[in-house]
Amino acid sequence: MTTDPQTSHHCGRFIAGPTSRRQMLRQVAGGFGLAAFAALLHEDSVAAASPYRIARDGMLPEPHHAPKANSVIFLYMDGGPGQMDTFDPKPVLTDHHGQPFPMKKEVTQFDSNGNCLGTPWKFSPGGTCGTPVSDLFPHVREMADELLVVRSMTSPFNEHTNANYFLHTGLGLAGRPSMGAWATYGLGSENRNLPGFVVLDGGLTPPGGLQCFGNSFLPATNQGSVLRPAEEVLANVRPRDSVDQQRRKLTLVEALDRRNRGASDDQIESAIRNQELAFRMQFSVPEATSIDGETESTRRMYGLDAEYEQTKIFGRECLLARRLVERGVRFIECTCPQVGGDRWDQHGKLKEGHENNARAVDQPIGALLKDLKQRGLLETTLVIWGAEFGRTPFSQGSDGRDHNQYGFSMWLAGGGIAGGRTYGATDEYGYKAVDQPVEIHDLHATMLHLLGIDHERLTKRFGGRDMRLTDVHGKVMHDWIA
Repeated sequence: MTTDPQTSHHCGRFIAGPTSRRQMLRQVAGGFGLAAFAALLHEDSVAAASPYRIARDGMLPEPHHAPKANSVIFLYMDGGPGQMDTFDPKPVLTDHHGQPFPMKKEVTQFDSNGNCLGTPWKFSPGGTCGTPVSDLFPHVREMADELLVVRSMTSPFNEHTNANYFLHTGLGLAGRPSMGAWATYGLGSENRNLPGFVVLDGGLTPPGGLQCFGNSFLPATNQGSVLRPAEEVLANVRPRDSVDQQRRKLTLVEALDRRNRGASDDQIESAIRNQELAFRMQFSVPEATSIDGETESTRRMYGLDAEYEQTKIFGRECLLARRLVERGVRFIECTCPQVGGDRWDQHGKLKEGHENNARAVDQPIGALLKDLKQRGLLETTLVIWGAEFGRTPFSQGSDGRDHNQYGFSMWLAGGGIAGGRTYGATDEYGYKAVDQPVEIHDLHATMLHLLGIDHERLTKRFGGRDMRLTDVHGKVMHDWIA
Protein backbone atom coordinates (compact mmCIF):
# COMPACT_ATOMS: atom_id res chain seq x y z
CA MET A 1 0.00 0.00 0.00
CA THR A 2 1.28 3.43 -0.83
CA THR A 3 1.01 6.37 1.54
CA ASP A 4 1.38 8.93 -1.23
CA PRO A 5 -1.32 11.52 -0.41
CA GLN A 6 -2.06 11.87 -4.12
CA THR A 7 -2.87 8.20 -4.57
CA SER A 8 -3.69 6.75 -1.18
CA HIS A 9 -7.24 5.78 -0.30
CA HIS A 10 -6.27 5.75 3.34
CA CYS A 11 -5.16 8.25 5.92
CA GLY A 12 -1.42 7.67 5.60
CA ARG A 13 -1.31 6.13 9.05
CA PHE A 14 -0.20 2.71 7.91
CA ILE A 15 3.24 1.76 6.64
CA ALA A 16 3.48 -0.26 3.47
CA GLY A 17 2.98 -3.94 4.22
CA PRO A 18 4.08 -7.03 2.34
CA THR A 19 2.10 -8.36 -0.61
CA SER A 20 -1.10 -10.00 0.62
CA ARG A 21 -1.65 -13.71 0.22
CA ARG A 22 -4.48 -13.04 -2.24
CA GLN A 23 -2.27 -10.84 -4.40
CA MET A 24 0.56 -13.31 -4.32
CA LEU A 25 -1.68 -16.26 -5.22
CA ARG A 26 -3.21 -14.34 -8.11
CA GLN A 27 0.20 -13.31 -9.43
CA VAL A 28 1.56 -16.85 -9.45
CA ALA A 29 -1.64 -18.21 -11.06
CA GLY A 30 -2.43 -20.55 -8.20
CA GLY A 31 0.96 -22.20 -8.08
CA PHE A 32 0.97 -22.04 -4.30
CA GLY A 33 -2.65 -22.90 -3.58
CA LEU A 34 -1.92 -24.14 -0.07
CA ALA A 35 0.07 -21.09 1.05
CA ALA A 36 -2.73 -19.18 2.78
CA PHE A 37 -3.55 -21.82 5.34
CA ALA A 38 -0.20 -23.53 5.50
CA ALA A 39 0.85 -20.34 7.26
CA LEU A 40 -1.13 -21.53 10.26
CA LEU A 41 1.60 -24.09 10.90
CA HIS A 42 4.36 -21.58 11.54
CA GLU A 43 2.86 -18.11 12.13
CA ASP A 44 3.07 -18.51 15.91
CA SER A 45 6.84 -18.83 15.85
CA VAL A 46 7.19 -15.98 13.34
CA ALA A 47 4.97 -13.68 15.44
CA ALA A 48 6.86 -14.53 18.59
CA ALA A 49 10.09 -13.37 16.97
CA SER A 50 8.58 -10.13 15.66
CA PRO A 51 8.15 -6.90 17.64
CA TYR A 52 4.96 -6.21 15.68
CA ARG A 53 1.42 -7.55 15.82
CA ILE A 54 -0.69 -8.48 12.84
CA ALA A 55 -2.53 -5.47 11.39
CA ARG A 56 -5.10 -5.42 8.62
CA ASP A 57 -2.61 -5.38 5.72
CA GLY A 58 0.78 -6.08 7.18
CA MET A 59 2.79 -5.01 10.17
CA LEU A 60 1.38 -2.59 12.70
CA PRO A 61 3.17 0.78 12.74
CA GLU A 62 3.60 3.12 15.63
CA PRO A 63 0.45 5.05 16.64
CA HIS A 64 0.15 8.74 15.85
CA HIS A 65 1.33 9.63 19.35
CA ALA A 66 2.15 7.84 22.58
CA PRO A 67 -1.04 6.13 23.78
CA LYS A 68 -2.27 6.28 27.34
CA ALA A 69 -4.69 3.38 26.87
CA ASN A 70 -4.26 0.01 25.18
CA SER A 71 -7.85 -1.21 25.52
CA VAL A 72 -11.38 0.11 25.99
CA ILE A 73 -14.24 -1.41 28.01
CA PHE A 74 -17.58 0.19 27.21
CA LEU A 75 -20.26 -0.50 29.84
CA TYR A 76 -23.38 0.18 27.81
CA MET A 77 -26.45 1.00 29.92
CA ASP A 78 -29.14 0.20 27.36
CA GLY A 79 -32.14 2.55 27.49
CA GLY A 80 -30.82 5.64 29.26
CA PRO A 81 -30.47 5.97 33.07
CA GLY A 82 -31.74 9.19 34.61
CA GLN A 83 -28.85 11.58 35.20
CA MET A 84 -30.58 13.10 38.23
CA ASP A 85 -31.02 9.59 39.64
CA THR A 86 -27.41 8.45 39.24
CA PHE A 87 -24.51 10.92 39.01
CA ASP A 88 -26.03 14.43 38.80
CA PRO A 89 -27.87 15.33 42.03
CA LYS A 90 -30.58 18.00 41.72
CA PRO A 91 -31.92 19.03 45.15
CA VAL A 92 -34.02 21.80 43.59
CA LEU A 93 -35.84 19.23 41.50
CA THR A 94 -36.50 17.13 44.57
CA ASP A 95 -37.73 20.18 46.49
CA HIS A 96 -40.17 20.95 43.65
CA HIS A 97 -41.40 17.38 43.33
CA GLY A 98 -45.01 17.32 42.14
CA GLN A 99 -45.04 21.00 41.18
CA PRO A 100 -45.46 22.28 37.61
CA PHE A 101 -42.20 22.22 35.68
CA PRO A 102 -41.09 25.87 35.29
CA MET A 103 -39.00 25.57 32.11
CA LYS A 104 -40.13 25.23 28.52
CA LYS A 105 -40.50 21.56 27.62
CA GLU A 106 -39.00 20.37 24.38
CA VAL A 107 -40.78 17.77 22.26
CA THR A 108 -40.28 14.33 23.79
CA GLN A 109 -40.61 10.83 22.42
CA PHE A 110 -44.10 10.15 23.80
CA ASP A 111 -45.16 13.63 24.86
CA SER A 112 -47.12 12.55 27.93
CA ASN A 113 -45.44 14.90 30.36
CA GLY A 114 -46.36 15.97 33.87
CA ASN A 115 -44.88 17.80 36.82
CA CYS A 116 -41.42 17.82 38.38
CA LEU A 117 -40.29 14.34 39.37
CA GLY A 118 -37.67 14.34 42.09
CA THR A 119 -35.31 11.42 42.51
CA PRO A 120 -36.31 8.66 44.96
CA TRP A 121 -32.68 8.09 45.95
CA LYS A 122 -30.22 9.96 48.13
CA PHE A 123 -26.72 10.96 47.08
CA SER A 124 -23.58 10.53 49.18
CA PRO A 125 -19.97 11.62 48.57
CA GLY A 126 -17.65 8.93 47.29
CA GLY A 127 -13.93 8.41 47.78
CA THR A 128 -11.63 11.14 49.01
CA CYS A 129 -12.73 13.41 46.16
CA GLY A 130 -16.30 13.59 47.48
CA THR A 131 -18.02 13.17 44.11
CA PRO A 132 -21.70 12.59 44.93
CA VAL A 133 -23.10 9.28 43.70
CA SER A 134 -26.62 7.96 44.07
CA ASP A 135 -27.48 5.17 46.48
CA LEU A 136 -28.25 3.15 43.36
CA PHE A 137 -24.48 2.67 42.99
CA PRO A 138 -22.84 2.07 46.39
CA HIS A 139 -20.09 -0.14 44.94
CA VAL A 140 -19.27 2.27 42.13
CA ARG A 141 -19.27 5.10 44.68
CA GLU A 142 -16.38 3.41 46.48
CA MET A 143 -14.31 3.92 43.33
CA ALA A 144 -15.25 7.58 42.86
CA ASP A 145 -11.61 8.67 42.97
CA GLU A 146 -11.12 6.92 39.62
CA LEU A 147 -14.16 8.47 37.92
CA LEU A 148 -14.46 11.51 35.71
CA VAL A 149 -18.20 12.15 35.74
CA VAL A 150 -19.24 14.12 32.66
CA ARG A 151 -22.57 15.78 33.44
CA SER A 152 -23.00 17.71 30.22
CA MET A 153 -23.29 15.06 27.51
CA THR A 154 -25.67 15.85 24.63
CA SER A 155 -27.06 14.01 21.62
CA PRO A 156 -29.11 15.15 18.61
CA PHE A 157 -31.49 12.17 18.92
CA ASN A 158 -34.21 11.26 21.40
CA GLU A 159 -35.27 7.93 19.87
CA HIS A 160 -33.42 4.76 20.84
CA THR A 161 -32.46 3.35 17.45
CA ASN A 162 -31.07 6.56 15.96
CA ALA A 163 -29.43 7.54 19.24
CA ASN A 164 -27.81 4.11 19.51
CA TYR A 165 -26.41 4.29 16.01
CA PHE A 166 -25.06 7.74 16.84
CA LEU A 167 -23.50 6.60 20.12
CA HIS A 168 -21.90 3.53 18.57
CA THR A 169 -20.98 4.76 15.08
CA GLY A 170 -21.06 8.56 15.04
CA LEU A 171 -24.03 8.66 12.64
CA GLY A 172 -27.72 8.46 13.53
CA LEU A 173 -28.45 6.00 10.72
CA ALA A 174 -27.48 2.42 10.02
CA GLY A 175 -24.51 1.69 7.83
CA ARG A 176 -21.40 3.08 9.55
CA PRO A 177 -18.65 1.19 11.37
CA SER A 178 -18.86 0.86 15.13
CA MET A 179 -16.34 2.67 17.32
CA GLY A 180 -14.93 -0.75 18.25
CA ALA A 181 -14.42 -1.50 14.56
CA TRP A 182 -12.62 1.82 14.06
CA ALA A 183 -10.36 1.14 17.06
CA THR A 184 -9.28 -2.24 15.70
CA TYR A 185 -8.98 -0.89 12.15
CA GLY A 186 -6.59 1.77 13.38
CA LEU A 187 -4.55 -0.30 15.80
CA GLY A 188 -4.81 -3.91 14.71
CA SER A 189 -4.97 -6.70 17.26
CA GLU A 190 -2.67 -7.39 20.19
CA ASN A 191 -3.71 -11.04 20.18
CA ARG A 192 -3.72 -13.06 16.96
CA ASN A 193 -5.91 -15.76 18.51
CA LEU A 194 -8.80 -13.60 19.72
CA PRO A 195 -11.00 -11.00 18.02
CA GLY A 196 -9.89 -7.41 18.50
CA PHE A 197 -13.48 -6.27 19.13
CA VAL A 198 -15.69 -8.35 21.42
CA VAL A 199 -19.30 -7.74 22.51
CA LEU A 200 -20.35 -9.58 25.67
CA ASP A 201 -24.07 -10.14 25.26
CA GLY A 202 -25.85 -10.03 28.60
CA GLY A 203 -29.22 -10.70 27.01
CA LEU A 204 -30.26 -7.35 25.51
CA THR A 205 -29.44 -6.41 21.94
CA PRO A 206 -29.62 -2.60 21.62
CA PRO A 207 -32.32 -1.01 19.46
CA GLY A 208 -30.63 -0.83 16.09
CA GLY A 209 -29.51 -4.43 16.36
CA LEU A 210 -26.15 -5.92 15.52
CA GLN A 211 -25.33 -3.05 13.18
CA CYS A 212 -24.35 -1.16 16.33
CA PHE A 213 -21.33 -3.50 16.41
CA GLY A 214 -20.75 -3.82 12.66
CA ASN A 215 -17.80 -3.07 10.41
CA SER A 216 -19.76 -1.54 7.46
CA PHE A 217 -17.18 -0.51 4.83
CA LEU A 218 -14.21 -1.49 6.99
CA PRO A 219 -12.76 -5.00 6.56
CA ALA A 220 -14.90 -7.79 8.00
CA THR A 221 -12.13 -8.63 10.45
CA ASN A 222 -13.01 -5.44 12.34
CA GLN A 223 -16.62 -6.29 13.17
CA GLY A 224 -17.61 -7.12 16.74
CA SER A 225 -17.62 -10.79 17.76
CA VAL A 226 -20.60 -11.43 20.04
CA LEU A 227 -19.90 -13.77 22.97
CA ARG A 228 -22.19 -14.88 25.77
CA PRO A 229 -21.30 -14.69 29.48
CA ALA A 230 -21.97 -18.42 29.84
CA GLU A 231 -20.05 -21.67 30.11
CA GLU A 232 -19.92 -21.89 26.31
CA VAL A 233 -19.63 -18.28 25.20
CA LEU A 234 -19.78 -19.09 21.50
CA ALA A 235 -21.82 -21.84 19.87
CA ASN A 236 -19.76 -24.66 18.38
CA VAL A 237 -16.50 -23.05 19.48
CA ARG A 238 -15.04 -26.33 20.71
CA PRO A 239 -13.44 -28.27 17.85
CA ARG A 240 -15.13 -31.48 16.76
CA ASP A 241 -12.54 -32.49 14.17
CA SER A 242 -8.86 -33.13 14.61
CA VAL A 243 -6.46 -30.31 13.86
CA ASP A 244 -5.32 -32.11 10.71
CA GLN A 245 -8.90 -32.50 9.46
CA GLN A 246 -9.63 -28.83 10.08
CA ARG A 247 -6.52 -27.71 8.21
CA ARG A 248 -7.52 -29.82 5.22
CA LYS A 249 -11.01 -28.29 5.27
CA LEU A 250 -9.59 -24.79 5.47
CA THR A 251 -7.27 -25.49 2.56
CA LEU A 252 -10.28 -26.54 0.48
CA VAL A 253 -12.21 -23.41 1.49
CA GLU A 254 -9.22 -21.24 0.56
CA ALA A 255 -9.05 -22.87 -2.86
CA LEU A 256 -12.75 -22.19 -3.39
CA ASP A 257 -12.25 -18.59 -2.27
CA ARG A 258 -9.59 -18.11 -4.92
CA ARG A 259 -12.08 -19.13 -7.59
CA ASN A 260 -14.50 -16.40 -6.52
CA ARG A 261 -13.70 -13.90 -9.25
CA GLY A 262 -16.67 -11.68 -8.34
CA ALA A 263 -15.29 -10.61 -4.99
CA SER A 264 -12.66 -7.98 -4.37
CA ASP A 265 -9.20 -8.78 -3.04
CA ASP A 266 -10.12 -7.13 0.26
CA GLN A 267 -13.22 -9.30 0.59
CA ILE A 268 -11.30 -12.48 -0.11
CA GLU A 269 -8.47 -11.46 2.22
CA SER A 270 -10.96 -10.67 5.02
CA ALA A 271 -12.69 -14.01 4.50
CA ILE A 272 -9.39 -15.87 4.72
CA ARG A 273 -8.33 -13.96 7.83
CA ASN A 274 -11.69 -14.62 9.50
CA GLN A 275 -11.42 -18.33 8.74
CA GLU A 276 -7.94 -18.40 10.23
CA LEU A 277 -9.13 -16.54 13.31
CA ALA A 278 -12.07 -18.91 13.73
CA PHE A 279 -9.61 -21.81 13.61
CA ARG A 280 -7.49 -20.28 16.36
CA MET A 281 -10.49 -19.22 18.46
CA GLN A 282 -11.46 -22.86 18.96
CA PHE A 283 -8.44 -23.18 21.22
CA SER A 284 -8.05 -19.66 22.58
CA VAL A 285 -11.66 -18.73 23.45
CA PRO A 286 -12.29 -21.60 25.90
CA GLU A 287 -9.11 -20.71 27.77
CA ALA A 288 -9.76 -16.97 27.80
CA THR A 289 -13.35 -17.32 29.00
CA SER A 290 -12.87 -20.08 31.55
CA ILE A 291 -13.05 -18.74 35.10
CA ASP A 292 -12.06 -22.02 36.75
CA GLY A 293 -8.74 -20.53 37.75
CA GLU A 294 -10.23 -17.44 39.39
CA THR A 295 -10.15 -17.37 43.19
CA GLU A 296 -13.31 -17.61 45.26
CA SER A 297 -12.71 -14.10 46.59
CA THR A 298 -12.57 -12.76 43.03
CA ARG A 299 -15.80 -14.54 42.12
CA ARG A 300 -17.53 -13.15 45.19
CA MET A 301 -16.22 -9.66 44.47
CA TYR A 302 -17.86 -9.72 41.01
CA GLY A 303 -21.12 -11.05 42.47
CA LEU A 304 -21.02 -14.52 40.95
CA ASP A 305 -22.53 -15.88 44.16
CA ALA A 306 -25.32 -13.25 44.27
CA GLU A 307 -28.92 -14.27 44.79
CA TYR A 308 -30.00 -12.01 41.93
CA GLU A 309 -29.37 -13.93 38.69
CA GLN A 310 -28.85 -10.75 36.68
CA THR A 311 -25.97 -9.74 38.95
CA LYS A 312 -24.31 -13.06 38.18
CA ILE A 313 -24.76 -12.50 34.45
CA PHE A 314 -23.27 -9.01 34.42
CA GLY A 315 -20.63 -10.05 36.95
CA ARG A 316 -19.41 -12.71 34.58
CA GLU A 317 -19.39 -10.16 31.74
CA CYS A 318 -17.18 -7.80 33.74
CA LEU A 319 -14.87 -10.61 34.83
CA LEU A 320 -14.54 -11.80 31.23
CA ALA A 321 -13.86 -8.20 30.17
CA ARG A 322 -10.91 -8.10 32.55
CA ARG A 323 -9.63 -11.45 31.26
CA LEU A 324 -9.92 -10.27 27.65
CA VAL A 325 -8.04 -7.07 28.44
CA GLU A 326 -5.28 -9.18 29.99
CA ARG A 327 -5.07 -11.07 26.70
CA GLY A 328 -4.80 -7.99 24.52
CA VAL A 329 -8.34 -7.60 23.18
CA ARG A 330 -8.61 -4.00 22.02
CA PHE A 331 -12.28 -3.12 22.53
CA ILE A 332 -14.89 -4.83 24.71
CA GLU A 333 -18.53 -3.81 25.08
CA CYS A 334 -20.68 -5.19 27.90
CA THR A 335 -24.45 -5.11 27.40
CA CYS A 336 -27.07 -5.26 30.14
CA PRO A 337 -28.98 -8.36 31.25
CA GLN A 338 -32.75 -8.56 31.01
CA VAL A 339 -34.18 -7.60 34.41
CA GLY A 340 -37.85 -8.03 33.55
CA GLY A 341 -38.53 -4.36 32.82
CA ASP A 342 -37.68 -2.29 29.77
CA ARG A 343 -33.91 -1.94 30.18
CA TRP A 344 -33.03 1.42 31.82
CA ASP A 345 -35.90 2.87 29.80
CA GLN A 346 -38.35 3.59 32.62
CA HIS A 347 -41.35 5.40 31.16
CA GLY A 348 -43.15 4.10 34.23
CA LYS A 349 -42.23 2.43 37.51
CA LEU A 350 -39.00 4.42 37.71
CA LYS A 351 -38.03 3.24 41.17
CA GLU A 352 -38.55 -0.44 40.50
CA GLY A 353 -36.91 -0.41 37.10
CA HIS A 354 -33.83 1.62 37.98
CA GLU A 355 -33.27 -0.38 41.16
CA ASN A 356 -33.44 -3.70 39.30
CA ASN A 357 -30.98 -2.49 36.67
CA ALA A 358 -28.60 -1.01 39.23
CA ARG A 359 -28.75 -4.18 41.31
CA ALA A 360 -27.59 -6.10 38.26
CA VAL A 361 -24.62 -3.89 37.32
CA ASP A 362 -23.39 -1.95 40.38
CA GLN A 363 -21.42 -4.66 42.19
CA PRO A 364 -19.82 -6.05 39.00
CA ILE A 365 -18.75 -2.58 37.81
CA GLY A 366 -17.28 -1.69 41.19
CA ALA A 367 -15.42 -5.01 41.16
CA LEU A 368 -14.14 -4.45 37.63
CA LEU A 369 -12.65 -1.06 38.52
CA LYS A 370 -11.13 -2.41 41.71
CA ASP A 371 -9.76 -5.52 40.02
CA LEU A 372 -8.24 -3.62 37.11
CA LYS A 373 -6.59 -1.20 39.51
CA GLN A 374 -5.10 -3.80 41.82
CA ARG A 375 -3.70 -5.71 38.83
CA GLY A 376 -2.14 -2.57 37.36
CA LEU A 377 -4.44 -2.68 34.32
CA LEU A 378 -6.63 0.36 34.97
CA GLU A 379 -3.81 2.71 34.04
CA THR A 380 -3.91 1.40 30.44
CA THR A 381 -7.60 0.42 30.19
CA LEU A 382 -10.16 3.11 29.40
CA VAL A 383 -13.53 2.30 30.99
CA ILE A 384 -16.59 4.18 29.73
CA TRP A 385 -20.05 4.00 31.35
CA GLY A 386 -23.11 5.45 29.69
CA ALA A 387 -26.06 5.23 27.33
CA GLU A 388 -27.56 6.84 24.27
CA PHE A 389 -29.26 9.65 26.25
CA GLY A 390 -30.68 10.48 29.68
CA ARG A 391 -34.14 11.18 31.03
CA THR A 392 -36.46 14.12 31.66
CA PRO A 393 -36.72 15.86 35.05
CA PHE A 394 -40.51 15.97 34.67
CA SER A 395 -42.68 12.90 34.84
CA GLN A 396 -44.14 10.82 32.11
CA GLY A 397 -47.43 9.62 33.47
CA SER A 398 -47.19 9.46 37.25
CA ASP A 399 -43.93 7.66 37.93
CA GLY A 400 -41.77 7.52 34.80
CA ARG A 401 -39.40 9.67 32.78
CA ASP A 402 -39.25 10.22 29.02
CA HIS A 403 -36.09 10.42 26.89
CA ASN A 404 -33.83 13.46 27.21
CA GLN A 405 -30.92 14.17 24.88
CA TYR A 406 -30.28 17.75 26.02
CA GLY A 407 -28.12 16.95 29.03
CA PHE A 408 -27.13 13.63 30.61
CA SER A 409 -24.27 11.93 32.42
CA MET A 410 -21.54 9.50 31.46
CA TRP A 411 -18.34 8.66 33.26
CA LEU A 412 -14.85 7.55 32.28
CA ALA A 413 -12.07 5.94 34.31
CA GLY A 414 -8.52 4.73 33.77
CA GLY A 415 -6.61 4.87 30.48
CA GLY A 416 -5.18 8.36 31.03
CA ILE A 417 -8.33 9.94 32.50
CA ALA A 418 -7.91 12.33 35.44
CA GLY A 419 -10.37 10.85 37.92
CA GLY A 420 -11.95 12.07 41.12
CA ARG A 421 -13.85 14.99 39.62
CA THR A 422 -16.80 16.13 37.54
CA TYR A 423 -16.96 17.98 34.24
CA GLY A 424 -19.69 20.26 32.92
CA ALA A 425 -23.13 20.85 34.38
CA THR A 426 -26.83 20.79 33.63
CA ASP A 427 -29.31 23.38 34.89
CA GLU A 428 -30.73 23.17 38.40
CA TYR A 429 -33.40 20.73 37.24
CA GLY A 430 -31.02 18.48 35.31
CA TYR A 431 -32.72 19.15 32.00
CA LYS A 432 -30.15 20.77 29.67
CA ALA A 433 -26.37 21.11 29.59
CA VAL A 434 -25.54 24.70 30.50
CA ASP A 435 -21.81 24.52 31.19
CA GLN A 436 -19.18 22.90 28.95
CA PRO A 437 -21.57 20.82 26.80
CA VAL A 438 -20.03 17.71 25.25
CA GLU A 439 -21.04 15.93 22.06
CA ILE A 440 -20.73 12.21 21.32
CA HIS A 441 -18.19 13.08 18.61
CA ASP A 442 -16.03 14.66 21.34
CA LEU A 443 -16.22 11.45 23.35
CA HIS A 444 -15.15 9.43 20.29
CA ALA A 445 -12.31 11.83 19.47
CA THR A 446 -11.01 11.66 23.04
CA MET A 447 -11.28 7.87 23.17
CA LEU A 448 -9.21 7.54 19.98
CA HIS A 449 -6.71 10.13 21.26
CA LEU A 450 -6.15 8.11 24.43
CA LEU A 451 -5.53 5.05 22.24
CA GLY A 452 -2.85 7.00 20.38
CA ILE A 453 -4.92 7.84 17.30
CA ASP A 454 -5.59 11.24 15.75
CA HIS A 455 -9.30 11.03 14.93
CA GLU A 456 -8.88 13.35 11.94
CA ARG A 457 -6.28 11.07 10.36
CA LEU A 458 -7.97 7.71 10.89
CA THR A 459 -9.97 7.55 7.66
CA LYS A 460 -11.25 5.12 5.07
CA ARG A 461 -12.10 6.10 1.51
CA PHE A 462 -15.73 5.17 0.79
CA GLY A 463 -18.51 6.63 -1.31
CA GLY A 464 -16.22 9.19 -2.87
CA ARG A 465 -14.80 10.73 0.29
CA ASP A 466 -12.69 9.97 3.33
CA MET A 467 -14.86 8.63 6.15
CA ARG A 468 -14.01 8.74 9.83
CA LEU A 469 -15.68 7.93 13.16
CA THR A 470 -16.11 11.61 14.02
CA ASP A 471 -17.14 12.61 10.46
CA VAL A 472 -16.24 16.33 10.22
CA HIS A 473 -16.85 16.95 13.93
CA GLY A 474 -15.32 16.19 17.29
CA LYS A 475 -12.64 17.69 19.48
CA VAL A 476 -10.32 16.03 21.95
CA MET A 477 -11.30 16.89 25.51
CA HIS A 478 -7.83 17.59 26.86
CA ASP A 479 -9.32 18.76 30.17
CA TRP A 480 -10.29 15.16 30.85
CA ILE A 481 -6.78 13.81 30.50
CA ALA A 482 -4.32 13.37 33.34
